[in-house]
Amino acid sequence: MKLEQIYTGCIAEAAYYITSNGEAAIVDPLRETQPYIDRLHRDGVKLKYIFETHFHADFVSGHIDLAKKTGATIVYGPTSMKTGFDMYVGTDGEIFEVGGIKIKLIHTPGHTMESSCFLVSDEAGKETGLISGDTLFIGDVGRPDLAQHVIEDLTQDKLARHLYHSLRNKIMPLADDIIVYPNHGAGSACGKNMSKETTDTLGNQKRTNYALNPELNEEQFVEAILTGLTTPPQYFPKNVLMNIQGYSSLDSILEKGKKGYDVNAFELIANETRALVLDVRKPEDFAKGFIPNSINIGIDGSFAMWVGELILDIKQEILLVAESNEKVEEAIIRLSRVGYDNSIGYLEGGFDAWKNAGKEFDTVNRITAEELEKRAQAGAVHIIDIRKVSEFQSEHLLDAKNIPLNVLNNHLAEIPKEETFVLHCAGGYRSMIAASMLKQRGYENFVDVIGGFKDIKATSLPKTEYVCPTTLL
Repeated sequence: MKLEQIYTGCIAEAAYYITSNGEAAIVDPLRETQPYIDRLHRDGVKLKYIFETHFHADFVSGHIDLAKKTGATIVYGPTSMKTGFDMYVGTDGEIFEVGGIKIKLIHTPGHTMESSCFLVSDEAGKETGLISGDTLFIGDVGRPDLAQHVIEDLTQDKLARHLYHSLRNKIMPLADDIIVYPNHGAGSACGKNMSKETTDTLGNQKRTNYALNPELNEEQFVEAILTGLTTPPQYFPKNVLMNIQGYSSLDSILEKGKKGYDVNAFELIANETRALVLDVRKPEDFAKGFIPNSINIGIDGSFAMWVGELILDIKQEILLVAESNEKVEEAIIRLSRVGYDNSIGYLEGGFDAWKNAGKEFDTVNRITAEELEKRAQAGAVHIIDIRKVSEFQSEHLLDAKNIPLNVLNNHLAEIPKEETFVLHCAGGYRSMIAASMLKQRGYENFVDVIGGFKDIKATSLPKTEYVCPTTLL
């Protein structure tokens, strides 16, 4: 038997590839199916099952395309949801055979009602691994407040209580030496306290995971897991519906998005369609020159997550500006992972072609942390810190104002256009996203700090490590 975790860091997601005696199963696949198909061919195995731990909120799974291309059966745990595709609804305790191994479905409602784990036993019959989906993470459990954004009467309190009993009655009785294989790691918004580790023994989780503390009664458990939850990203319920109802093939999405346009055609299409011009280059390249009104979300960062946070219309038509055709394709795929399927083309030759054609372009003024220090010594400086509240509360510049990037659009009235200000994040990635958003809305009197708070910390600028709690999330 081989059980392999396939981890995608940019969305903190883990899929699983399992083989035994010429047969295979894949759990929670990503949207792009070709890498799985290539792997199946290379290993000379036939895909028998596609197991889904639940209807995902933070990404669009590749289950539909993968089933069509391989003939494999899609399996979900017990659910009353009517899907837009053929699938098999498993029952609690049902055994699925893959080659010489057995995979047992364990229904664990709590994160969602259909949430299920898959217990893998090797050819000798030993239970070796638990693919735990969003029921159990390393250091955390799945948040129980997401399903209510799709089904109103599934309150977070109801689901939290389901989760308590799922963990106590279904998971904690399992052997300590079983390896836990979760669907997500640190950085995912599906939990609040996930470890950077992506696997662990169940025994160690019983000892260290706050949610598995046997001393917690049901009321204490509910309070513990509901405390500190932030507002989920707005695209989550939209992804859930796509995973339930179905979606277009990634092949057709790539075909549409990989249409290259010269400068004049690109400008014409942008104006006629009112498409969003999304520049996926590095922040430092974007700052030196960009197409007016374009938004920068660099592909080398948490690209898909920020697209989902900031582009409110999941059906928004998008025109891409990238440094190469390879980056264009990568951007289309990564957009599709979170349900943004309407890429309609890209600028041939990238921004250089636009600039060389003599077209108007804009820039972002940037300064170093040392230059910021000199400005502060010469007089008062208005500083806007766009990091998360938790980062700001940990340490920040004295008198800085915290407006997290994910709520920036809701707080523009707090940023006067006539007053000069300084913008920074942790390292420069998020602040350039914010800079592009502000430029699009007519702000000019600001500078961005190269290197962000990482470089600012090395200066003598006064800092504080405590701030009163705020309602900005």
